[in-house]
Amino acid sequence: MIARAIATLGGVGYLRPAPGTWGSAASLPLAYLLHILGGPWALVAGLGLACALGWWATWVETRDSANHDPSEIVIDELAGQWIALLPVSFGAAIAGADILALYPGWIAAFLLFRLFDITKPWIIGWADRRGDALGVMLDDIFAGAFAALGVAALAALAHLAFV
Repeated sequence: MIARAIATLGGVGYLRPAPGTWGSAASLPLAYLLHILGGPWALVAGLGLACALGWWATWVETRDSANHDPSEIVIDELAGQWIALLPVSFGAAIAGADILALYPGWIAAFLLFRLFDITKPWIIGWADRRGDALGVMLDDIFAGAFAALGVAALAALAHLAFV
């Protein structure tokens, strides 16, 4: 029961269509809350907890199933989306800015994460093909890392354009 609630983000994973996109969207206000409560380091701590609990919950939910990555499991989307948002959170903290003022970064993080999670290039696809609970989590962690790099690059370009 607890594992299913964690794996599906309290049932968000049952929303259709595109449960992964719903999981990513649901993670945004939670990231905002963590940032408001404790800045980027609270988001990092939350991410660590989400990864550990997500791996466990995914393992519990898939251990007796032929389907290693059921679409209702979206805790991996939360982890990946939070990674994609790290440059925004750290950028807001460093600049002393309201994190919502960096809304282009939020949009870029969401879109880039979804792009990498759906297309699964390179190591993201490798992780997805592992066929186990760790692979379920890793593909989104890698997609989030690629998205975070994209967000940071786009922010750098934007700042150079307005200097």
